[in-house]
Amino acid sequence: MGADPGSGAVVVTGAGNGIGAAVAERLRADGYLVVGLDVEPCGFEPSRVADVADIDGHEGLIGSVAAAHGRIWGLVNVAGVFIPEAVADLTVTAYRRQLGVMLDGPVWLARAAGLHMAGQGGGRIVNITSIHGTNSERSALSYDAAKGGLEAATRTLALELGEHGVLVNSVAPGFVRTRMSVVDGRDELETDWFRQGYVESGRLPVRRAAEPREMASVVAFLISPDNTYVSGARIVADGALTVGF
Repeated sequence: MGADPGSGAVVVTGAGNGIGAAVAERLRADGYLVVGLDVEPCGFEPSRVADVADIDGHEGLIGSVAAAHGRIWGLVNVAGVFIPEAVADLTVTAYRRQLGVMLDGPVWLARAAGLHMAGQGGGRIVNITSIHGTNSERSALSYDAAKGGLEAATRTLALELGEHGVLVNSVAPGFVRTRMSVVDGRDELETDWFRQGYVESGRLPVRRAAEPREMASVVAFLISPDNTYVSGARIVADGALTVGF
């Protein structure tokens, strides 16, 4: 799958590690000019240090990227953070941080980028959500709310931007081997809880967690000019975890 040389730049948030880094690597291999955004160095250029929760700066950010690199063809919202808290222990700081990074930031960045794309004749937006958008977990109220909200926003963005040639979709991963699988200092994918409860039990039918590059492959199609009609969709990439009971 190759990029259209005239399609323009693709902005990827959370490009410093995990799924974001894998998406950036895949899209660069496909021939796109990728602009990485993260709160830490991305390890490639062009990239910028930016906090997606800083919504007041998004219009200026998109404007400056467009001025530096020409038309923006795509946006992939990947940046995420997970701060586990039981309902009884919920804090305003952690709640707002998670919604800022995974709901407010992506929505306002998609708005700024989407309006730019609409004015340029089209583009693609992909929001990385989660199976948490429809399935919940204890101590994950803020994360669940953010991901569910972003999926709802994805649908509305698709409705309003579609007539301008901007296709908007979400990808909902399940278990993926990234830094976010480390909770309270333990990699949950290396615990008996995961091995016995998901792999050996067959609750996770493919019997393993995903690698970030597998999520990047899904994004690569959705962001490409080859995708001409998929919009408003939620692509669940969870190894069939959530189709059973």
